Formats: sequence, structure tokens, C-alpha cells
Amino acid sequence: MAIAKAERLMNLALCLLGTRRPLSKRELRGSIEAYLEAGNDDSFNRMFERDKDDLRELGLVIETVENLDGEVGYLARRDSNHLPPVTLDAEEAAALGLAAKVWQQARLAGAASGALQKLRAAGMPEDVDPYESHGALEPRIPVHEASFEPLMLACRDRRPVVFDYRKATAARPEQRHVEPWALECWRGHWYLAGWDRDRQAERVFRLSRITGKVRSRAGQFKAPVPDVVTVRETVAGWAGETADRSALIRLRAGAGYPLRAKAVSVRELGDGWDELEIPYGHGLDAWLVEFGPDVVVLEPAELRADVVDRLRAVAKG
Repeated sequence: MAIAKAERLMNLALCLLGTRRPLSKRELRGSIEAYLEAGNDDSFNRMFERDKDDLRELGLVIETVENLDGEVGYLARRDSNHLPPVTLDAEEAAALGLAAKVWQQARLAGAASGALQKLRAAGMPEDVDPYESHGALEPRIPVHEASFEPLMLACRDRRPVVFDYRKATAARPEQRHVEPWALECWRGHWYLAGWDRDRQAERVFRLSRITGKVRSRAGQFKAPVPDVVTVRETVAGWAGETADRSALIRLRAGAGYPLRAKAVSVRELGDGWDELEIPYGHGLDAWLVEFGPDVVVLEPAELRADVVDRLRAVAKG
């Protein structure tokens, strides 16, 4: 659901839970800003009835009673809507804290802060600070792409999207119509998995290659959403993680740390260059192109040729 509707439902739930007597629709309309902006009575009545049904579907027990003025009133008694206490161990609290950091970087800082406060009030251990690390190193998940937030919401709401995407081998972006399934971070980069309607196939997109705005589209998904979305496995295949061969490359000193992390061996060549032996598999050429002039492929010859072809394709644009 849209953020505006979620906020409206939350406000309605708080009003119904916080009252000691039944509240009429008139009183609720005067207490919730979104209802004041609803327009005429018919628009408000339709909105209120939908919201009430949505809250009941989410599990809130709403009673309908006659109040003293003869009007129909509504309330949600706390004893009828009691939830068990929230219990989190240190690892679970740390995971929530890490998720909150992602939300904060994605311009959802208010919601993230409020969520953590509510979790503490509901029973999260006081001696656990989810913003602090639980070891020598503090994990970080960067979120710099403007497309992250609209894609996250589209994945949640199951809404098709349209965006312009530039492949590593292309000089110009192309428009893609996608049914988004899941977002996942792998080695410092965010990726989206989904169904590409134009190509009628599952695809994985790197968010840093999305240009312009992500635009939502009306309608339902046409392709079934798989129970397990293998974003990381797909990207790992591109990067040669499942390779059974080795490639020899020259890498500029102080550059290409992801390549160094997966190298089988590293040898200093001097003059600001190192020689690396790295696993070689499908898609490694596309990954190496991203490092530009900092990488020179020595062998095998077919990998060198693939990288050169990709660089030439980009240069022609």
C-alpha cells in the first residue's frame, strides 16, 4: 500500500485504540487530517469503510456500538487487541539496526527511528544498541541510488515499474518494463531481480545503472513470483564465482579491491601494477570492464577479446 494510506490507517487505528468511548464517523473525520481532506461526505464514507475493512483484515478487532447521541460509534478495545510481548536477542536486534541504517540512507529516517523506538518500548533489550557493532568491525550496507526507495516500495506493493537502464556494454540506456521481485546487496552494490516484460524472462538489474526516475505502473503482475529469488547467485555467476578456470590480469596498485578479494594469487609487478590470478567464468568480462583502465587482461585470449569488444562498444557511443 502507499505510504499515505499506511499513515492514514495507522492514525485511524490509534484513534480507535486510544478512545475510552465509541467514536462516531463525524468525530473520526475531525480527528484525522486525511479525512478532513477527503472532500464530500460520499468520498469520506467510502474511504472510511475501506480503511475499516483493511484494519479488520490486518487483525484489528473493531467494535460497532450505539453511542449516547444515537449515532453509530467505533472503538478497538485494548484487551481485545493485545499482542504478546516482543522479544529480541542480540543478533535479531543487530539485524534490525542494520536494516534501519539502510532505511535512513534511503530517506526513510523518520520511519526507521520511530520503528526502533517502538521496538524498544515493546521489549527490545535495553542493553543492546542496534546502531553499534557486536564485534571488531561494524557492518555497513550503503544505499546511494535514488532508485532504491521507489523500487523497495514497488517490490513490497507488487507494482510494475518502468525505468531507463544502461547495460555495461551499451553507450545509451534503454527503457525496461519490469515486475520487481526483490532487492539484494552484494559486495557493496544493490541489485533488483524481477520479470522483464519486454524480454519475457527473469532479469537482474544493478541499481547504479538505472538512469532517471523509476515510474510505477498500474495493473497486476503477469508472471508468477518465485518462492526463492536468487539475486546473489545470479550476480555471482556474472562475476565468475562459479568458475572452474583461472584468468590472469594486471591491476593498478590501490585499485580493484573486489578483484583482490577473490584473487587466488597476487604478485607485485612494479611501476604501480600487480598481477592477479582470479577465477574465470561466464560474465567475468562484463565485471572487468567496470574497472576501466585499471585492469588489463593478460590471458586467456578469449577473455581479453571479450573485454576489448565491450570497451569498443562503449567507446562507439
